[in-house]
Amino acid sequence: MATILVVDDDPAIRQLLTDVLEMDGHVVAVAVDGHDGLRAFEVIRPDFVILDVMMPGLDGYGVLRDIRGQEGDPVPVLMLTAGADGDSASRGWAGGVDYYLAKPFAADDILDLVEDALGASHSGL
Repeated sequence: MATILVVDDDPAIRQLLTDVLEMDGHVVAVAVDGHDGLRAFEVIRPDFVILDVMMPGLDGYGVLRDIRGQEGDPVPVLMLTAGADGDSASRGWAGGVDYYLAKPFAADDILDLVEDALGASHSGL
């Protein structure tokens, strides 16, 4: 079981991800925008972050930059975007994102990426 932080301004996406991840045995915390996501990251110290790119206020790239600026072991980050173009993906990779996935996505894709990132370190928990 891992603690996963979902940062997305779309309530339907937050709920879908929460349901899918909790059914897989994870603890899920949610944040409604980038600033809320950074506050939650500081308090929760999640094992994995799912981060929307386009949000009001602080976008996903800003959140990623601040997460990558933290001391300690880097937390795996998956960025979700409705606008999956080459420039957007390049900006994410340059910022240090671990995974990048276009919306709409399949729930199994999310679970596979979480397992890929955390499977070895969280197996048997």
